[in-house]
Parts: sequence; structure tokens; C-alpha cells
Amino acid sequence: MSDLTVAILQSNLHWQNVDANLAMFEEQIWSIQEPVDLIVLPEMFNTGFSMTPEKLAEVPGLKTQKWLLQMANQKQALVGGSYIVKEGADYFNRFFMAFPNGSSKTYDKRHLFSLAKEEMFFKGGTERLTVEYKGWKICPLVCYDLRFPAWAKNKYDKDDYDYDLLIYVASWPKPRVNAWDTLLKARAIENQSYALGCNRIGEDGNGYAYVGHSGIYDYLGETLDFIDNKEGILIQKLSKTTQDKFRTKYPFVADSDDFTINF
Repeated sequence: MSDLTVAILQSNLHWQNVDANLAMFEEQIWSIQEPVDLIVLPEMFNTGFSMTPEKLAEVPGLKTQKWLLQMANQKQALVGGSYIVKEGADYFNRFFMAFPNGSSKTYDKRHLFSLAKEEMFFKGGTERLTVEYKGWKICPLVCYDLRFPAWAKNKYDKDDYDYDLLIYVASWPKPRVNAWDTLLKARAIENQSYALGCNRIGEDGNGYAYVGHSGIYDYLGETLDFIDNKEGILIQKLSKTTQDKFRTKYPFVADSDDFTINF
């Protein structure tokens, strides 16, 4: 399948209110009339970006995970976003990807946001995730990960790339939204990949303002779709055929430096 239709849900969030957020996003998901292959929700979409994991975390298999799997099954789409998960004594800012067949994959945010002291409350992930869906390789990342290009580096080996689509879900605040816009395009260009950024709007319980700027960019960094400071849903069809043709003609990733990341 050469095309992938993606949907981004940009919304204000109900502060630390799981039930209200799940109900809101469920209504938005059901408002999507056309068939879509992928639905993306913001960072900590069920609570807002909170540093009180002991109050908000769910162990795997509970309400939010069940809801994500239910939405994926009912819409026959891959559905993903991050929320707070507890495993053992540790808390994770976890990107959960729910597949229509009931399976799932997870990615734990690697780069924890030191300005919010996120590293004091959460444990960072150590492995990048790539999922395969409908002939596409998709790499999900979370918010602050966007500032670290080495972690997102696409690799080329024997006519194959690590991924075709980068996803960033975020609670990226208003004062630094220019960096969000710029870095999303940069990640698309340097990795010859589609890049999708899903941010929130509104004000959280700590008084931080968010102005959205969710967007979809192609492998040249061209803007395919964009939404400013308002609630809305972006829907865009991505073409793997045109991406493959561009990569074949201009194999820039194949010429890039090879390196490893030490933990």
C-alpha cells in the first residue's frame, strides 16, 4: 500500500481529568468521517503534562490502554499518543500504539524535560521504536526528543531505511513554538522522512500556555498541512511512492555519518 492517511487531533486538555479527556477525544475520533489509517493524540493526552505521576499513572492494561485499543478496533486504524504508566516502582511517559487487531507497541520518552524536572519523576527510555503498518515504517517520539537529532537519525542499509514517518507528540509551550516549527521541518529534511507533529492548545493547571502548531511535513520539509491556535483535526494522505522516488534520486541519508549512542 503506497498511501497512508493520517489524522492529528489538536485539542485543549482537561487538566488531570482522564475521563473528560477520553470522552472528548472519543467524540473527536468519531467525528472523522473518511477512512484513516493513523490517528495521533498529544503528549499525556489523558491528563495534560503533569509531574504528579503518583496521582495519575495507570499500570498497563487499565482504562487508557483499553480505550486506545477500543478506538483502534472500532476505527480500524492505528491509534497512538502518550500517557503516564507505572511499572514496578518506575513511572514512564509512554507512547502507546494500538493496532486494530488488538496488538500494541510502546515507546518510553528518552529525553526527559529538565526544565520541568521530568527526570525527577519519570524514568527515561533506552530503546527507539519502529513499527510496521500497511507497508510503512513509523517511528514514534515524544516532545523534548525533537531537540536531539541523533536520537531520530534515520539509517540506510541495502536500499532500506529505518523509517518512513516520524511522529512527535508534544506539550510544547507557546514561548518556544518557533523551535517546534523549525525542528519538525529539520527532522523531515535531514532524515528524508515525512514528519508529523501533534501538539495541544490552551492553558494547563500550572498556567503554561500552548498554541498548537500541529503540522504534517514531507521529506523536503514542505508543509502539507498545519493548524494554528485552535482545536481541529488535520487529515492528510501521504504517498510512499513519491517518497521512494525522491530517496532513490537523492540518497542523502546513505551519505550521512554513522555512529552509536552511549547510555
